[in-house]
Amino acid sequence: MTNSTLLILGDVNSPVNFTFFIGCMAMMAASAFFFLSLNQFDKKWRTSVLVSGLITFIAAVHYMYMRDAAMAGDVMNITAFRYVDWILTVPLMCVEFYLILKVAGAKKSLMWRLIFLSVIMLVTGYFGETMGNAVMWGTISGLAYFVIVYEIWFGGAAKLAKEAGGDVLHAHKILCWFVLVGWAIYPIGYMAGTEGWYDVLPTESLDMNVWYNIADAINKIGFGLVVYSLAVKKTA
Repeated sequence: MTNSTLLILGDVNSPVNFTFFIGCMAMMAASAFFFLSLNQFDKKWRTSVLVSGLITFIAAVHYMYMRDAAMAGDVMNITAFRYVDWILTVPLMCVEFYLILKVAGAKKSLMWRLIFLSVIMLVTGYFGETMGNAVMWGTISGLAYFVIVYEIWFGGAAKLAKEAGGDVLHAHKILCWFVLVGWAIYPIGYMAGTEGWYDVLPTESLDMNVWYNIADAINKIGFGLVVYSLAVKKTA
């Protein structure tokens, strides 16, 4: 690691540390909002909003640890904490698809299939970043991601959303766009900054953490707000 990188890591006002702090505060605020709003919904929608709050709460806790690691110059721990965060929150985001599609008869097999694919995507991505063979592991991770995209856009999840129609279909479409566009920054960042792939960024560079932090906040809070909006409409 270069001295300049350590200087950036230890600088409270650096873009990396600033976005870790802002991301943590935003996730905490979103969690409080979702948790405190639970009682206003019908019981069948409370679980969906509760999961949204859990996603942002888990992320907020990990962002505190990642910021501490960044301040200490511990790049490897940032990566480890980020993947622990993702391995907990991304499957929960997949659960949201199942929860909103239950009204159309979604079965738990859909939920477990999406969870399984998300875990494969994340575990292989972590292997690629930490164990070498970045192209092999990255390819497996990318394939799992594209299967998730296919499932929600054209597969069983898409068919259920069409059957449900109305507000559920609209919410499903928005969540699909989050996965297609919002989640795309993660494989792009992997390819750009992982040694053994395109390696566009130096391996010690933290520039991608800024983009990861922004993307995390938009994706996780945005997911929750879509679900919250649907729950409000259905309760009304």
